Amino acid sequence: MLCTLSTMAVLAAVCLASPVPSTHAQARAGGTGPVITMETDKGTIVIQTFQDKAPKTVAHIVDLVKKNFYNAQRIHRVVKGQLVQWGDKMSRDMTYREWWGRSPGGSSGTPIGVAEFTKGLKHRAGSVSMAHSGNAAAADSQIFICLAPMPNLDGKHVIFGEVTQGLDVAKKLVVTDRLKRVTVK
Repeated sequence: MLCTLSTMAVLAAVCLASPVPSTHAQARAGGTGPVITMETDKGTIVIQTFQDKAPKTVAHIVDLVKKNFYNAQRIHRVVKGQLVQWGDKMSRDMTYREWWGRSPGGSSGTPIGVAEFTKGLKHRAGSVSMAHSGNAAAADSQIFICLAPMPNLDGKHVIFGEVTQGLDVAKKLVVTDRLKRVTVK
């Protein structure tokens, strides 16, 4: 018993002295921008933006948030265990559901115009990235949160932030859940 207690004490001391890997390593590396808060039907999600890594993308999304573009929209795409997506203004109207995420009239109408890929940022659980239909520079208002690592998206979709609170909420969202209010600080 004494040997076991000694071993446990040594292990505890080593664990306390060792740095704990952060679940938000990307946020610390690039989280210098505004914080976006999404109040959804299922709870709140907080996103730290990477303004120093994707300045034009962050500025574009922050501008849309300030204009209340995302308020009352619905989640329009969920790939279970992989991602949750929103950003189509048509999603406010259930009669257009079959067009959500695909309608040319669903975006803000002003593409970002540049693809700000940053070496070292990876699509992993909590990464917040820009959706597009084939050209990353044409991304506009559609955003997704990765619910799991998705390395196949690295270098194809611009990562501009990371969920710092509420990833559990994002995992509960389903198509038609509403973004009640989206704000920025």
